[in-house]
Amino acid sequence: MLQTVVHYFLHFIFIGAIAFLLDKSNWKKVWLILLSTMVVDLDHLFSQPIFDAQRCSIGFHFLHSEIAIIIYSLFFFFSKNKTVTIISLGLLFHMLVDLLDCFWTFSYCNSCFQNSIFY
Repeated sequence: MLQTVVHYFLHFIFIGAIAFLLDKSNWKKVWLILLSTMVVDLDHLFSQPIFDAQRCSIGFHFLHSEIAIIIYSLFFFFSKNKTVTIISLGLLFHMLVDLLDCFWTFSYCNSCFQNSIFY
């Protein structure tokens, strides 16, 4: 239960603080852009089952893959467009939150760890 609360708090509420730190005058717009990066979870629709609380998203879903994370990083570091940089930050933060969730799950589910890319 606590894991789920923390996970969704980081995905939806904490990014509001990030938005405020990035641009105090336009934080609501930045927050909406960061929220829009949740669309990355559409790749879950291609999995069976669509949601599995014991599954680590990182490395399993194609928009959560190592290649995708590298692409998000390249956009973050090399884009000259502020909106693209914010989107890539949102995607990278999303991956970080999902990674935290993976490690939390691994702490009580050894088979989950063994079925992940981290094993």
